[in-house]
Amino acid sequence: MTREELLRRAAERYSTEPEFPWGDDNCILRHASNRKWFAAVLRVPYGRLGIPKEGMADVLNTKCPPLLMGSYRSRPGILPAYHMNKEHWLSALLDGTAEDEVIRELLEISYDVTNGQKKR
Repeated sequence: MTREELLRRAAERYSTEPEFPWGDDNCILRHASNRKWFAAVLRVPYGRLGIPKEGMADVLNTKCPPLLMGSYRSRPGILPAYHMNKEHWLSALLDGTAEDEVIRELLEISYDVTNGQKKR
């Protein structure tokens, strides 16, 4: 799944548009109701992800319950979260390494676990 495909899915399924708070290519996806992030789409050097490869990678950061972390981290293209709490967030490579179905699952899980009470 590519960055563009992911953002299109988020718009269709969750009625959300990406926000670009840092003024670059990195964006976040929020719940309309509580304004909590449920995903971040980041462009980072492969080296910062511990991958010995030149160039930049698009990654999807999603929140995940700790009990599911191990099973997802054992899958291709799923890593401890880049620049987030590694106990609660995962990164999925958007370069074809992670399976599309796994990316869809992680996005759905993250949407559900961050859909708590409305922000006051």
